[in-house]
Parts: sequence; structure tokens; C-alpha cells
Amino acid sequence: MEQRRAVRTLPEIPASLRTTLNASLESPRSPAEIWAARQWFNDMEPRLTRFVKDPARRTELLHRAYHEARLAGLPPELVLAVIQVESAFQAEAVSSAGAVGLMQIMPFWIRELGLPADDLKDPWRNLRYGCTILAHYLAVERGDLTRALARYNGSLGQTWYPERVMRAWQRHWRQPGEGGSRAAAQR
Repeated sequence: MEQRRAVRTLPEIPASLRTTLNASLESPRSPAEIWAARQWFNDMEPRLTRFVKDPARRTELLHRAYHEARLAGLPPELVLAVIQVESAFQAEAVSSAGAVGLMQIMPFWIRELGLPADDLKDPWRNLRYGCTILAHYLAVERGDLTRALARYNGSLGQTWYPERVMRAWQRHWRQPGEGGSRAAAQR
């Protein structure tokens, strides 16, 4: 006997989200933006070598981190600092609390942001989640990077985690001539 499956249609994408998505996809990158991205990559690639030995993986990670950070409105260097502190660039990392991957995403976020099939050990999916979550917390905290980082880590009200990320950012990822952390976070 043949079984029939019910086909469920997906809800419509809200018009505002569709407009934002279309605008992002249609807006061409200026030559200055392309040049700045290349400069950033050339500056960050040797810095990442000590954490990621495989050149192909290092190149892909930098491209993806840059893309996801810019998509979320975050400084890519900040994302690299979070990854350094969270997982030391180990895509398979799992914390004692159950956080997974490069940016140590808690599995409950799949229910909030994604699909049941999402694999948080997939470094590119993990980057998308982590950047989205950090950007959300930055918006919730009205641009206060310390509070947003503490929320990201689940340590709101304490400063040890934001201090670790900021130290990593300053020591390893900050570019010459970059302003203070608040100005950089608002790029």
C-alpha cells in the first residue's frame, strides 16, 4: 500500500527581510571594498598560520570569517578573536557545557535560528550562527561590546570573558591604525 506524505509549504519570507536580502545581493562591491578585503586577508593570513597549519583551510576560514562578519555587521578581527578564545580554531571542539565548533554554539540555538539538520561542527554553519548571535547581542546591548560578549558567553555581569576576547583582539588580530574597540565594533 502506498503511503502519502503531507507536503507542508514554508511560510512566506517577510517583505522587509526579502528587501534586505535582495539589496545585499544586488549591491555591487566597490573597488575600494574589494581592495580593503584583499588587504585584510593579506594582513590576517600570516597571523592565522600559528593556529591553522593547512594553507587551504586557512584561506577558506579567512574568506568565510570575513564574509560572515561583514554580513552580520561585525569587525572580522573581532570574530577571529572570539574563535581564538572559544575554540582555538578547532572546528570539532565541544565544551563541557555542550557548546560546539569554532564559535562554541550551544545546540539550543538550532531551534531558535536554524533547521534541525544544521550541523554545528560544520565550520561554515558555525560561523553563520556565531556571527548572527553576537550581532544580536550587540544590538540587544545597544552597541556595548563588553555586555554583548558577556551575553555571548553566558557570563553577563562579569568581565572575565570580554577581557579575554579583547586581549586576543589587541594582541593578535587588531590592524595597525585601528581605533578603539567601540569604534571598531561599529564598523
